[in-house]
Amino acid sequence: MARRKRDYYAVLGVARDASETDIKRAFRELARKFHPDVNATDEGEKFREINEAYATLSDRDNRARYDRWGHADDSSSGLGAVVDAAQEIINDVFRRRRGKQKGKDIRYTLEVTFEEAAFGISKTISLPADTSPARELTIVIPAGMQAGTVKTLRGEGEPGKGGAASGDLHVQVRIAEHGAFRRDGLDVRSDHAITFSQAALGAVLDVTTLDGSVKMRIPEGTQPGGVFRIRGKGIPQASGKSAPRGDHLVEIKVEVPTELTARQRELIEELGRSEGQAQLPAPGRKGLLDRVRSLLDE
Repeated sequence: MARRKRDYYAVLGVARDASETDIKRAFRELARKFHPDVNATDEGEKFREINEAYATLSDRDNRARYDRWGHADDSSSGLGAVVDAAQEIINDVFRRRRGKQKGKDIRYTLEVTFEEAAFGISKTISLPADTSPARELTIVIPAGMQAGTVKTLRGEGEPGKGGAASGDLHVQVRIAEHGAFRRDGLDVRSDHAITFSQAALGAVLDVTTLDGSVKMRIPEGTQPGGVFRIRGKGIPQASGKSAPRGDHLVEIKVEVPTELTARQRELIEELGRSEGQAQLPAPGRKGLLDRVRSLLDE
């Protein structure tokens, strides 16, 4: 005795007043789940039942006939041919999907200078031939880019197989260390060494910035470690000459001489006496006690 067919609406899990969209969505979900290639528990019987239900309910006339009369004989209504055709379409889709494979992603490290990262630049890179056909690409580095930023170029990776999409290109930006500048957000920091006399008396210094050399005045009595701000000479927030910029911060380092001329020593000793400091013997000079000890040792 043949098994009694289940209600087509129950097979697809939809209500009897379901829209065509609801029926199509339910069919796609069930077809993916019970396709024999991914679910062979009942040798495709469940998949055939789903196709049969969809073939009837997706056609307006067949659905109206089913709603009125219920199940019809496959041979008399031609429904079997429709079911077979629908199943063949689904099988073809799965076969084509199995043959497709998205291309692999490519990772590339691009090094730029401190100034290039600050003001922005366009760089041409060459992709290695061992990952894909050798080709050149232009990478745009916007002004103010941070180190470690990754730029993703969709579809610029390795080609896909079987007509699938290409992979992506991930470009990681590395900023080379600068000999004098350090980045602090949008500000640039640097050190500037001055002499003791410049710190004591004040001076006008030539300070190197991203825009070249600028004049900066320091007041008399400047202390080591003091920080002075040159406004608008830091990192731009965006491209363009009118874009707001950070500042340049200059930290003062006072150089202490390791060798003095006689005149320099005399002046410093005079300064020491004026500050109430005890005078120290000059290097190379022996005091009276030292000379006596030398004589006794001979």
